[in-house]
Amino acid sequence: MAYKSNKLPVKFIWISIAASVTTIILKLAAYHVTDSVGLLSDAMESFINLAAGIVALVMITIAEIPPDREHPFGHSKAEYFSSVTEGVLILFAAVAIGVTSIERLLNPRGLEQLGFGAGISFLAAVINFIAALALLKAGKKYQSITLDADGKHLMTDVWTTMGVVAGLLLVKLTGWVILDPLIAIFVAFNIVFTGIKLIMRSVSGLMDSALSEEDLFKIKAVLEEYVNSKIKYHSLYTRKAASRNFIFLHLLMPGKWHISYGHEITKKIESRISEILPGSDVFIHIESLNDPDSFDDYLEKN
Repeated sequence: MAYKSNKLPVKFIWISIAASVTTIILKLAAYHVTDSVGLLSDAMESFINLAAGIVALVMITIAEIPPDREHPFGHSKAEYFSSVTEGVLILFAAVAIGVTSIERLLNPRGLEQLGFGAGISFLAAVINFIAALALLKAGKKYQSITLDADGKHLMTDVWTTMGVVAGLLLVKLTGWVILDPLIAIFVAFNIVFTGIKLIMRSVSGLMDSALSEEDLFKIKAVLEEYVNSKIKYHSLYTRKAASRNFIFLHLLMPGKWHISYGHEITKKIESRISEILPGSDVFIHIESLNDPDSFDDYLEKN
């Protein structure tokens, strides 16, 4: 069947980049007026967000390139490189935050204008929250691991900022400046888990994992619409490549049927599956129902 692009909306990545640039400015301003290492660590994470957004922009552009002779199944797996890069960058940010925080823990300093700094940071959190919701919604709609990963990263940044703001308010109330680096260290541990999850998810995708049970149920429901005493199917294999689905199956029908009739049935099945699972490439191999060898299944043999 003909290749149909998912047309992943690059505009959402530009939203992420714009949010990162804006929050970097706000968070650095907050750090400048407070000298809070917690705010500095938060600003460092926004720099990582910006770098990740730029990588995502490049990889989504590559993922949208149509199939060619060297890449007959397309370039959609480029999205996994974006996701795994984002995970690695998050881990790098966590290490940098941890090192900076430990140094401040060993050499504590007084903080200034905490209320003003907290207000600026809260504004940055609101901007990231709006951008994260837009990216997560788009990631789900377009089945894009890049948009989803970027959205989750920004949402992690939101919780990071809120934690830092809460810490600043506690320092203001209690006068315990040691809370500032301790909260920054907690932030570092928190974002480590986000980075690890993104990396593991990306590696799983690069290993050609099958579609989810939910998607398989939808595919089988379509096939059951055509199954009867003369039409059977087997050897249903699937693979997920970021926003694209690849579906392979064998369709068995009487050997005496004309090939044009069998072709007509396969076109209907391909069309129905593509309707319920956009971004799917369906490959159907027709076999004779009268030939015992037609029932061979690779997975059943191994």
